[in-house]
Amino acid sequence: MMEGRSAGRLYMIQRALSFIQLKAMSSFSAGHGRRPKKKLYHREPGLDKAMDLQKKPALLLRLRELILAQKTGSLLVRDLEKEVGFVQKWNFLSLIERHPNIFHVSGGSASREPISVTLTEKARKISSEEVEARELMEPILVRNLRKLLMMSMDCQIPLEKIELIESDLGLPNNFKNNLIPRYPEFFSIRDVKGLDNLCLESWDSSLAVTAREEKLNFEGFQTSCRGIPKDGNVLGPFAFKLKYPAGFRPNRKYLEEVVRWQKMAFPSPYLNARRVEPATPQARKRAVAVLHEILSLTMERRLTSDKLNVFHNEYRLPCKLLLCLVKNHGIFYITNKGARSTVFLKEAYDNSNLIEKCPLLKFHDHFASLIGRPCSNSNSPLAV
Repeated sequence: MMEGRSAGRLYMIQRALSFIQLKAMSSFSAGHGRRPKKKLYHREPGLDKAMDLQKKPALLLRLRELILAQKTGSLLVRDLEKEVGFVQKWNFLSLIERHPNIFHVSGGSASREPISVTLTEKARKISSEEVEARELMEPILVRNLRKLLMMSMDCQIPLEKIELIESDLGLPNNFKNNLIPRYPEFFSIRDVKGLDNLCLESWDSSLAVTAREEKLNFEGFQTSCRGIPKDGNVLGPFAFKLKYPAGFRPNRKYLEEVVRWQKMAFPSPYLNARRVEPATPQARKRAVAVLHEILSLTMERRLTSDKLNVFHNEYRLPCKLLLCLVKNHGIFYITNKGARSTVFLKEAYDNSNLIEKCPLLKFHDHFASLIGRPCSNSNSPLAV
């Protein structure tokens, strides 16, 4: 009896497999014998390289920060593990050992003093330029914070979310007490549902212009162009700068859709999202513009994807954020280099180099030149 049931089940399975194979063959035949092409996400070697190039300078700047945070300006090596962890400690020790022109090591068994590290005179001299860089950064930071708040749903953002990206924006440590109170005409901190929120005090229409709009060139403006541009770039008030990867070869139909999308009007990112009808092509394009503007307000025009996703509610970002970024790969690039995936604004880079740098980044470059990294402008590192 059991043998009969087993034989019956085996027969049914074989019939089902035969049916699936027949259906797959008919589907393949219906596609004229061509299998669908596998969709590839084309890599950008230059932007991947940018992530690798920032690793050593990031270590250097972090170690400088730890040393200067000490009241004596001297960091005990035994305390390094408490600050950065056991694994990372060895990377910092290697950096100290390889660059005696930056770090001076004193103490040890002979002197009976604990081993400590300080900055050399040359490193301290360059390090002192940060004061000037911070002064030049302040009006930029105030402007960018105002723009971030103006784009948000209620012109307010939880302070803890701003703190999450404070280093990406270039904000000083403890900006809540050091920066915000100096501008009561622009900012206030209020308790909203048990959380401290950074709130906008006054709206400025002159700031409600996106970085994309500021770079529009209307000289020789054309409402229509002959043929379809091979790179998808068109002149127009609603167009984005596209930079497709070298290996990407779009067909004519794809480019026609891109051109239609480029010409499609959409609401400003500074228009309250509640006034935008959701789930429309215009709303989806506006979401791209919001992401573009957020990245434009960061120092390096990039953010990790998890940090971007934190602002989902404030900016009504797409539910499928990753899909939106991948779909618009002429505007954004996602790299998996580093501990977390990072989203780049492609137009801001020339290969692996950031095109426009703020005063703080120029100072970072100048300090990193001590380890042999080229300085963007050695004659005037802090010039805007």
